[in-house]
Amino acid sequence: MRMDLIQPFINSADAVLAQGLESPISIENLSMEEEAYRRKGIAAEVCLTGEIEGRIIFDVDLGTAVELATRLAGVEVSETDDLVREAVCELANQIIGNSVTTLNDQGFHFHVRPPTLLTSEQGSKSSEDTEALVMCFSTSSGKVFMNVALRYHRRRATERAAVAG
Repeated sequence: MRMDLIQPFINSADAVLAQGLESPISIENLSMEEEAYRRKGIAAEVCLTGEIEGRIIFDVDLGTAVELATRLAGVEVSETDDLVREAVCELANQIIGNSVTTLNDQGFHFHVRPPTLLTSEQGSKSSEDTEALVMCFSTSSGKVFMNVALRYHRRRATERAAVAG
């Protein structure tokens, strides 16, 4: 797993969460996993294709998602309000947007699909060439998990360079 691909997501998540939840952030429970993903709260998945391929899952525990939605909406939001799920997708959009800008500036070419809500309890299993890095961002409002499973396709980058040259 290439840290130069993952670090922009970590940096962006740290900044967006600190600002969105107005809370100091700490990263804990960093691990590598090959097992199928198990949802912990409200989760949004973003898929990437191209030179960088894979997915990033943002999984927010319910209390934290409600706090985030309340801050984004500017009014009190209940656990059952659709704004809670929309807030998790907006969080994913903000983090991905910052990360994509950084990776594009570094010369990577890929496409990003809009976030989708994960509704099943268990997601897809990582493969040996796309092992997932899982980390927990601890905030004063609760926990946000980020599960990153990406791989770099050197062949696609080489083909793109040959076509451009």
